[in-house]
Formats: sequence, C-alpha cells, structure tokens
Amino acid sequence: MGFLARLPTPAGAKRPGCTRRQAEVRRYRSPMLPRRPGRALGVGIQLPEVEREVRWPEYRAIARTAEDVGFDSLWVGDHLLYRDADGAVRGPWEAWTTLAGLAEATERVALGPLVAATAFHSPPMLAKLAATVDEISGGRLVLGLGAGWNATEFTAFGFPFDRRVARFAEAYEIVATLLRDGEIDFDGTFFQARECALSPRPARPGGPPILIGSNGEKMLRIALPQAVAWNSWFTDFGNAPEGIAPLRERVDQAARDVGRDPAGIERTVALLVQLEGGAGRAGGNDEKEQPAPIAGPPEVIAERLRAFAAEGITHVQLVVDPITVESVEALAPVLQLLDGS
Repeated sequence: MGFLARLPTPAGAKRPGCTRRQAEVRRYRSPMLPRRPGRALGVGIQLPEVEREVRWPEYRAIARTAEDVGFDSLWVGDHLLYRDADGAVRGPWEAWTTLAGLAEATERVALGPLVAATAFHSPPMLAKLAATVDEISGGRLVLGLGAGWNATEFTAFGFPFDRRVARFAEAYEIVATLLRDGEIDFDGTFFQARECALSPRPARPGGPPILIGSNGEKMLRIALPQAVAWNSWFTDFGNAPEGIAPLRERVDQAARDVGRDPAGIERTVALLVQLEGGAGRAGGNDEKEQPAPIAGPPEVIAERLRAFAAEGITHVQLVVDPITVESVEALAPVLQLLDGS
C-alpha cells in the first residue's frame, strides 16, 4: 500500500484525558508524508552533502541501508558550491540526478530535495524534473521548494541573487500550476512560460506533494495555497522542541492569511543528531551557528523525537553526524522504540 493511502488522524480529535494543548497540536496530521503505522512520527534521513566527499557506491549503500532498517524517507540538499574562509571549496553532487538514481536504487521510502532552489533551473524545467523523478520512483517524490540562500553558489554558477522572494513567487506559480494542471501560459517579470505543457503528466493527480522550506512570512504566504507541508532547519529553532511553538504559530497565521485551514499543513523539521564518532557537522558557508545536537543512547534519542511529535511535528529529517552506513544501522533501535509509541 502506498503512503498516500494512509489516513490522517481526524483533525481536532481528542483522546480521554488529553490536555487542550495536546489536542491542538494533534490537529497537524496529513497522509502526504509517510510514516509507518503506529510510529510516533515519520523519520527520514538526510544523505551526505559536504560533510566529506562520498562517491556513488557508498551513497547508494547508505540509502539502501536506511530503507532496510526502516526509515520512512530520504532527503538530499540542493546546493552547488561552498567556499570556506580559507578559500577551500566543497560541493555536493547535483540533487536531481542524485534523486533519479535513488529512485531506482530504492523501492519504498519517500524521496525529496531538502529543499530544491527554484533559482537553479527554469521553472518549467524544474517541474519537468520533478515529474520525471516522481515517475521513476513510482510516486514517492516529495517536492521540497525554497528560494536558496547561499550567495557563493549563485555567483559561481551565474544565477541572480537579487529579489529572491519575488523570483520565487513567479517560479512557484509556474511549477505548481504545471504539476497540477499540466499547462500554463505565463509572462512575468523574471520568467516566461508561453503555451507550456507538461507531457507526460505525473501519474498522481496534482503531481507530487509540495513542501515549503522557509520560515519567512512572505514565502509562506506565497507557498501555502498549494503546499501540503512546511519544513524548518535545526538552526532556526535551536534543535529543540521548545523552539517549535513560535514557528508553528507563524505557519498557522500564514495559512489563515491565504484561506487555508492550518490543520491541513503538515509540520516537519530537520534535526541534528550526533552519534559515536561525530566530531561536529561541516555545514555550508554562511550557515547559522549550530545548536547542541541530539545525542545519547537510543532511548534518549527516541524520547527527544517523541517530544517533537508532542509539538505537532509529524515528520523529521535526521541530519546525522557522522553520516555513514554504520550510523544508519546504529539508529535502527531508535526507530524500533518509536514504533507503537
């Protein structure tokens, strides 16, 4: 059974003895992002980016191991180049060709960019890429979208960095419309798509679900008319469940502003997790200072994830330090503890 067939928890449903706050956060349930039946929340893993250079055989092995031990999803960053203060450069593999390879290498897990920068492709081409990966994966793509933030790669690869939100708004309209309707005739300030048609169409009606990777109020208002999920990076809420409530309210208000029921927006966050052998994750230039990672035995990590579920988070993407096959295997007991909780 595909994950789209799973039913959400009824909005606003209360259980005997639950508090008002518990009932409130339990509203956020959606069938769009997967989790195993009985699991406290869906759990994905972000595959290597620039922590170290990882060649395809190892990359594929990490992905297949994650699927085998029971992860619900796999995610890749959409970046091109980082330049350190000393001039050293680091870069990941290109996201969409990687996702196509992962779609063929795996069978069950959902796949997605966390998140795809709309600036890196013409909007119709981005819709075409998404439709193709969704087809190869058998309908397992979650289309994470954002405006991008790393000026270094924009400059190096020749993409304009100015007016990113305005550019995102036009790109988003084109991508979402093509995936939903299959055609668009658009003449904007930044992008044109004249008599553009998406053929073949995605097998899923409406195309893959869209996840917006932003906390910006303007970005949320642009995306939430179509998006089914929201995501925030661990540096934006201190990697702690206590930091979720303000962001949750911001998403709620943005949903109301565009006429959406906040209960229809699924809440997801990326979490930094450190295991034995971790020495600090090498992120990208211009990233915020990293908060304390989630660490400890499986029982401690599982309990921390349950705390995020209690705040209305339905899916997490684990950013693991170190990210290796052995680390993925070491997280299997955490998944087992979450099952049935």
